Amino acid sequence: MTDFTTQRSLLHDSLGLVELSGEVDLYTAPRFKEDLVGLIETGVEAIVVDLSRVTFIDSTALGVIIGGVKRLRERDGRLVIVAGSRPVVRILGITGLDQVLTVFDTRDEALAAL
Repeated sequence: MTDFTTQRSLLHDSLGLVELSGEVDLYTAPRFKEDLVGLIETGVEAIVVDLSRVTFIDSTALGVIIGGVKRLRERDGRLVIVAGSRPVVRILGITGLDQVLTVFDTRDEALAAL
């Protein structure tokens, strides 16, 4: 099992980044949500959620992502996903969220799109 970590940072006034690693599940998703909502409450207009080092993601974590998308859309903001890891790409495909969310292979691609 890989230890879960979450880290939020402000790349500039209107752009935030949440980096996750390890397993994002029922137990760790609240920490992820705290970082995501914390950035949104600072007034950022766009957030990159980097899941490239995530080894497992469950429906609770996907719910946090959807909640973040909704909160940002209410403010005319945008959330994009970096899903470079196979487990994340797979679950996004299975759930159909890869068709709903804006997903990139690398952080550089995600940042360039914002």
